[in-house]
Amino acid sequence: MFLLSVYNDCIALLPELFLGISISIVLVYLVIYSTSFFFDFPLLVSNVSWLCIQILLITFYLNVLNSFYDITVFHNLIIIDFFGVIVKAFVILICIFVLLMSLNYNRLEMLNKSEFSVFIILSVLGTLFLISSYDLLSMYLSIELQSFCSYLLASFKRNSEFSTEAGLKYFVLGAFSSGFLLFGCSLVYGFTGTTNYRLLTLLIINYNHFSFSGNGIIIGSFFILIAFLFKLSAAPFHIWSADVYEGAPTIVMAFFALIHKLGLFIFFLRLFYDPFYGILEFWQVLIIIASIISMLLGSFGAMWQVKLKRLLAFSTIGQVGYMLISLCCNSFESIFALVFYCVVYTIMNISTFSLLLMVRKFSYIKRIKYNEDFTIVAKTNPFLAISLGITFFSIAGVPPLVGFFSKMFLFFGSISQSMYNLTILGVLTSVVSCFYYLRIVQLGFFEKINKWISLKRVNKELAYSAGLSNLFLLLFFLHPNFFVLLIHFSIFDLCL
Repeated sequence: MFLLSVYNDCIALLPELFLGISISIVLVYLVIYSTSFFFDFPLLVSNVSWLCIQILLITFYLNVLNSFYDITVFHNLIIIDFFGVIVKAFVILICIFVLLMSLNYNRLEMLNKSEFSVFIILSVLGTLFLISSYDLLSMYLSIELQSFCSYLLASFKRNSEFSTEAGLKYFVLGAFSSGFLLFGCSLVYGFTGTTNYRLLTLLIINYNHFSFSGNGIIIGSFFILIAFLFKLSAAPFHIWSADVYEGAPTIVMAFFALIHKLGLFIFFLRLFYDPFYGILEFWQVLIIIASIISMLLGSFGAMWQVKLKRLLAFSTIGQVGYMLISLCCNSFESIFALVFYCVVYTIMNISTFSLLLMVRKFSYIKRIKYNEDFTIVAKTNPFLAISLGITFFSIAGVPPLVGFFSKMFLFFGSISQSMYNLTILGVLTSVVSCFYYLRIVQLGFFEKINKWISLKRVNKELAYSAGLSNLFLLLFFLHPNFFVLLIHFSIFDLCL
């Protein structure tokens, strides 16, 4: 009976197990083959990247074919449900896009380190476990696996002082936030005697929140929430984000923006809308404050940025503030709006970073660094400038692009819960943020240039990523039913 139970657990968790075993095999292949004198110490960056893409495709196939739903495995540490399967499938697809985008970037930036792709999929493995975590212990270990790879990726460009500084800052402050997370989990365990989400739900609902034990649980949830807001780079815990985003390699910044935040928001939905739902009124106040500060700081802080990566970092802070609006609301509509916004924002980021990585000056093969560098885009590559304009219009929320619908669902969800002040502030800061998005478009189309600079030919993988994401941004309003219903049905079990 025990062996049968273990066998069923392994089958239910087959995608993650396959990914973990494949990573170990790839590491052995790297160690043996790249240090071989017989093969003349070959560079395996491209080979390993394509191998990791194939591994992710197989993992995606195993995940989609998973026939186990609404069960917990490995002594209730992991939950397998339809919502988790859909989100994990989306995360795997996004990681494939990141690896495709990294092929040309690694070659041009001379990042001839084959372990780059391994760190990427190892971090994704932590994200997959985080999405399915159903225990504080498995949640903490998943976040640490994801964070450990992130520290290495942030400092991956070892010949750059900025990258080394970014990695060091991220490591020190990330370790500090992990301490808050672990201390919060310890408090919750100390006052309840369990770390399982289901048992915590039953215990917290029956607790007297004004008793000694109830206060201990509330304080523990506050520490967990602070660690969560830090890792999301939500204000006022955002200090690290601009420096880390600027110093890290651009493809690593894209990976952080695309995958990490999606996994953290899904973790939040499971944790705070299941075991901590009984103390909603206590942690809701902190989220409202963080949402207000993030929207204001993200909108007004980005207006003064002259470097493009710092502008995108402050833009991310503002977008996190909008997402936190949905977390303040207690309704099915708000959860749907949050998941929809996360998915759409991820696709818009694919388009943004694909276009950002495309634009390179041909003479020195240098990437763009400042906002003013976009003045040459519309004159030398009009199609690239048009795609960039579509992307920034969508992020700003201009109809009929998909970014408009994501903000519309979000604001409708907050209005349905009578949070009018947050809704009004969100609309106003969204209008302010249009300034710096449209500023980029204005630089590309209407700014005069005195010196013509030719751009490098567009890379094929980046062109596919930008083209597919732009088609989604443009054509979503023609047939939104499939996408909307898929998200609707995926979160139905989560809300029961």
